[in-house]
Amino acid sequence: MSTDSEGAGAVPTVTVGLLSDPGRPTDIARKLSTELPEVLADRVNSEVVWRVRVRSEQVPLDEKGRIPLDEAAEKLPAEQWDLMVCITELPRSDGSRPVVADVDVARGVGLASMPAIGWLRPRAHARNTVAHVVGMISKEKLGSSGSRAVSRSHHHIRRRPTELASPVRQVPSEQENIDLHLALTGTRGRLRLLFGMVRDNRPWRLVPSLSRAIAASAAAAAFGIFYPSIWGMADALSSLRLLGISCFAVAMMAVWIIVHNSLWERPARHGDAKRAAMYNAATLLTLLIGVVCMYVLLFAVTLLAAVAVISASYMEVQLGHSVGLSEYASLVWLASSMGTIAGALGSSLESEAAVRRATYSKREQERRARRRRRERTGQEHEDAD
Repeated sequence: MSTDSEGAGAVPTVTVGLLSDPGRPTDIARKLSTELPEVLADRVNSEVVWRVRVRSEQVPLDEKGRIPLDEAAEKLPAEQWDLMVCITELPRSDGSRPVVADVDVARGVGLASMPAIGWLRPRAHARNTVAHVVGMISKEKLGSSGSRAVSRSHHHIRRRPTELASPVRQVPSEQENIDLHLALTGTRGRLRLLFGMVRDNRPWRLVPSLSRAIAASAAAAAFGIFYPSIWGMADALSSLRLLGISCFAVAMMAVWIIVHNSLWERPARHGDAKRAAMYNAATLLTLLIGVVCMYVLLFAVTLLAAVAVISASYMEVQLGHSVGLSEYASLVWLASSMGTIAGALGSSLESEAAVRRATYSKREQERRARRRRRERTGQEHEDAD
């Protein structure tokens, strides 16, 4: 902690560092850097000047899949930060409990997990989480620093009414170098984590990676709208049956992509079963939403083609009754489902980046591998010396 001016009236300054994963965590951290000083002054301590700095760097994992906060704390002196909060895109857990945040009070370091923070209004939830973590750290670390101490009487962290009703609870930690967790409780908490994981995967961005499947689906859908026998079938099917066919088509493509790209995670140890189930559920939902986005795009393109090519009078002759928009929609609905089923066979994600976006386990494995390479390189340099 420093002061803004010399003398007895000097105002203490506390610098908070946000070490964030590249991508969405960094985007949110940069927005928070302008909002947090006022929030911290209002909710943590108004007698200091708060400064927030952001550094974008991939938060490392150890071999056990944990984020070592003691290693992160080594950056504090070099960056000239008083406190630090890491913001990661990866989900964290304490046993079977999903974790929103970890706190190492002694070292002045915390960790916030974006998936558990929430899928609705993530920036607001991230702001509240980081402010709460900073408040817990500053209460103990800065509040006992002798003549430069920040008054403990001002360290009551005010919580909003909406926070009091949230499924987040503060629990002690049994992990080394972590004093306590902010954990999600109950079914509501697990659903919050699941939806947060899916949102952070941004499933709509998978559509460009399915370009070959889209091309095959469009060709099959075009075949469907040009054959009168398909017109009669679509006219005879009920909306409920058409919905069932489209759900089957979407599910078939999602399952095929999971199998073809080996995205289904199997627990390495008995205790990893719940974690693997959560990761697999997030992967499945991510792909289902991604394929639904592809299906909607295919439906729109096929509908335009059908309206442009098939005249209503000719369709009336083939079907034997008057034709309106609903008949076109039913035809395109069935043709799009047929196209999706055809496109599913042999479809796959077309880049490693797309595979990583679809599943958290791949991203975690990549970070562990990067850490092992870095450690081997360091050992080789030591041996050479």
